[in-house]
Amino acid sequence: MPDSLYDIDFHAWTREQAAKLRRLAAARSNVDLDLEHLAEEVEDLGNEQRHKVESFLENVIEHLLKLEHSPADQPRGVWRRDAFKARAELLRRLTASLRNHLAATLPQRYRLARRTALLGLEQDRVDPASLPQECPYSLEQLLDPDWHPGSRHGLE
Repeated sequence: MPDSLYDIDFHAWTREQAAKLRRLAAARSNVDLDLEHLAEEVEDLGNEQRHKVESFLENVIEHLLKLEHSPADQPRGVWRRDAFKARAELLRRLTASLRNHLAATLPQRYRLARRTALLGLEQDRVDPASLPQECPYSLEQLLDPDWHPGSRHGLE
């Protein structure tokens, strides 16, 4: 059983530890440590985790948009596999604080994923206006490894 924030929510732990290091530096503690740079490095570890889950979520959205909007028969299997793999990695890293972050930033994640999906859908002559401007998927759907949107073209 996890017994510390470090074990339960690494991202939140890095935020907490960076704040403590900065308070210690502000108190001008007589410690022979580079507290400000240590705080930055610890915070960067948490940022790295946040960037990874953002990227995996964007990848999931991109592939789900392609599955839903592409009239092409191929490479649907690749898109399904890539969405599954991205979800697995996302779920492996997801913590409560990162889930809250994704929920709060879903519109930004969607805008980036939509642009990437449109680049891949150009060859299929998909009208950019056919992709919604706002995310049509809930965070719960995006995190569900068994959920996929239906194809607008009746493809499996």
